[in-house]
Amino acid sequence: MPVSDPSVAAQIVAPNEEPRFFDDLRCLRDYLAAEHSLPRGAVAYVADHRTRDWVKARQAVFASVPALQTPMGSHWAAYVDEHSRQADPAGVGSTPVPASDVFGAAEPPGD
Repeated sequence: MPVSDPSVAAQIVAPNEEPRFFDDLRCLRDYLAAEHSLPRGAVAYVADHRTRDWVKARQAVFASVPALQTPMGSHWAAYVDEHSRQADPAGVGSTPVPASDVFGAAEPPGD
């Protein structure tokens, strides 16, 4: 999928495969919920909204940002940590969201 906004993108990286990109955290969640078979060693990454650096999805901090326009309307942003969320001008007024609310029963691959 083409990524229209790198600050809310996600990807799954697996050995010997091309990365699978997602333009919204909701797209990654829906992909994982569909129980696609992922190869051993696959890791999901999300973009830190403020820095656009890739962060392992299992280690990221998530927030609901009502004013943030995301490609699929999730209004979710990811951050490397709480400090990055608080330092993001777009994150003002955001509400922390547990990863379980973002991903549901579909845990992102990786450690």
